[in-house]
Amino acid sequence: MSSLFPLDNLTLARLLLQECRERRLRIVTAESCTGGLVAGVLTEIAGSSDVVDRGFVTYSDRAKEAVLGVPGDMLADYGAVSEPVVRAMAEGALAASDAHIAVAITGVAGPGGGTPMKPVGTVHFATARANGPILHRQEDFGDLGREAVRLASVRTALEMMRERV
Repeated sequence: MSSLFPLDNLTLARLLLQECRERRLRIVTAESCTGGLVAGVLTEIAGSSDVVDRGFVTYSDRAKEAVLGVPGDMLADYGAVSEPVVRAMAEGALAASDAHIAVAITGVAGPGGGTPMKPVGTVHFATARANGPILHRQEDFGDLGREAVRLASVRTALEMMRERV
């Protein structure tokens, strides 16, 4: 069976779905630089609808505000690619869904858009779990190329969600 996604990401997605299914947990995603790829790899697997509640692609700052409730002043003060914003995205996704675990991703996939403070390959992740803390991770993948940064981000997001199960 062929897939749009690399085998390592598909394997992680299958394991995550199985673990969530066993614990009756549902997932929500809030994605910016990955443009829905995390939700895509999860829903690539038949039967995932009992675990995947929904996914939000909030590529613009306005969408982050309108859909996930990220405060505009936070976006202005820290920028979309930041720890406070990704934490707010995860919290907003959890609040706007019927899920138990949320993952949020925002970053600079390239080839442009990087700055000295936030170079291409900088990606922030956050996971939130109902009645639990929001966990953050920053990865600096480097300028690997847009596709590689996005696929590495998918892998990291899946790994982080598995840690929350």
